[in-house]
Amino acid sequence: MKFIGLKGGLKLATAIIALTLAPLSFSQSLQDLRNDPKNAENVLTYGMGYNQQRYSDLLQINKDTVKRLVPVWSTSLGSNYGEQGQPLVYNGVMYLVNAEYTVAINIETGQQIWRTKVDWDPATPRVVCCGITNKGLAIYNGKVFRGTLDAHMVALDQKTGKQVWKTKIANWQEGFTITSAPLIANGVLITGISGAEFGVRGFLDGLDPETGKQLWRKYTIPAPGEKGNETWPKGDAYLHGGGSTWITGSYDPDLDTVYWGIGNAGPWAPGGRPGDNLYTASVLALNPKTGDIKWHRQIVPNEMFDLDAVWEWIVGDINYKGTTRKVIMHLSRGGFLYVVDRRNGELLSAKPYEKINWATHVDMKTGRPVESGVSKKVRAGEQIELWPGQWGAKTWGHAAFNPHDGLIYTNTTHASRLVKFEPVEYKVGQRYVGLQNSPAPRDPKEPIGHMEAIDPITAKAKWRVPLMDIPNYSAVLATAGGLMFTGKETGELVALDMQTGKQLWEYKTSSGINAQPITYLHNGKQYIAVQSGIGGVNVVRMGPQLKDIPRGGSVVVFALMDK
Repeated sequence: MKFIGLKGGLKLATAIIALTLAPLSFSQSLQDLRNDPKNAENVLTYGMGYNQQRYSDLLQINKDTVKRLVPVWSTSLGSNYGEQGQPLVYNGVMYLVNAEYTVAINIETGQQIWRTKVDWDPATPRVVCCGITNKGLAIYNGKVFRGTLDAHMVALDQKTGKQVWKTKIANWQEGFTITSAPLIANGVLITGISGAEFGVRGFLDGLDPETGKQLWRKYTIPAPGEKGNETWPKGDAYLHGGGSTWITGSYDPDLDTVYWGIGNAGPWAPGGRPGDNLYTASVLALNPKTGDIKWHRQIVPNEMFDLDAVWEWIVGDINYKGTTRKVIMHLSRGGFLYVVDRRNGELLSAKPYEKINWATHVDMKTGRPVESGVSKKVRAGEQIELWPGQWGAKTWGHAAFNPHDGLIYTNTTHASRLVKFEPVEYKVGQRYVGLQNSPAPRDPKEPIGHMEAIDPITAKAKWRVPLMDIPNYSAVLATAGGLMFTGKETGELVALDMQTGKQLWEYKTSSGINAQPITYLHNGKQYIAVQSGIGGVNVVRMGPQLKDIPRGGSVVVFALMDK
């Protein structure tokens, strides 16, 4: 890494920053965002492209050269809460977020250009379900956009970090938070929210990126008189029906359609909400200009285990029965891999990729999972061992899709829980779940998760690498160099051979990795970057195993050492 004496380093860094920033443009167009995957020198969108494929055609770092991959600089991000974000890169500057700060860094030197503190109410963490964190940001037309823990959306000047506007999205006291990255689609800034575990009524907001003014709001739980409300009981159940939108959607500019996964119903205990409960556990295809729903597909009607549809829906074109189909692909929390025609919502495939006992299969005529005897028992009031448990067959850490080999590369989880429903009463700002959720006996010879490559149509693994102690909570990056990059909670960034799953390289960072690696080109050289900093819900879930992992957020950047 580069280390420079403090006094001389500050002078040198200041000079370099001045030289680097002087000619830069700070304005990104919609066309720039659309072309993000084609411009290797920038990473302008969450998911490394609107399609959320997290795939790069760069191949300078490959199976032969990865042994020479070394860190070139590392910069502290100033937070102990944990790092789950995905950096963005534009014209020599890296932009990053966590729960406390928004940061701009010179990619030549690792020197901070500006850092802006997030002003959220210190009492907010009491209504945060799953970790004090933030997963990413958006940039457009000279501004940086991010959500805050107390449910505001903020725009900062990209050059200076100064606040341009701040818009209140919801009241955090009611259980609302924002931990996801916003999405710019056809000139509209779209944000989701968290809070289903506190009985919120979920929604998506479309904002004017210039002013922060709300352009539209689409509730994920329809009100009386709206299409879909007939799937809820009469009364006020819909007002506390959940339907969080806390993972960023994908976008197809050609179809001008946003695809957004919707979370669990509230409460988890389903006794007081008979019906399908739209649009929980669904994917919505939306018009970004208006928020209108073009079509929807619900994958779990009357969902009751938090095994919903909120994870990413990857846009891709695949061979299906001899023809190329435009699809979205989803590794559901419930263990089924969904392939859906993104033009009309037609279900093409829904096969299990992990151990499942809550359903026997998905009925391809209706698209509905067929509940097993195990689910019937829990509905009758019994305790069951649920596969997969609430961790899901896959965690939030995003998968990657290689458009050339047609495979999905991902981290998965292999774990069960003991669950039983219990009565629950809605109270503002308090958890609204109604479920006893306990650890299940675990065979130490069984893996707790895998790193794997999966065929989206068959849901069969081409290869699987077992994880025996701690599941991975990091996103995956796939590259044309034949490498799959991901991080471990114990701090290692690893590179696997995409054909075999064999580990070819690793580097242990100063804290745990549960963030999202990226790659980019600068001055003809390929770099890998990832945020490091243990945090998020898995620190609670696996506290004893992670108790010795140091806290402290940073970003680490890697490149090939010269021969």
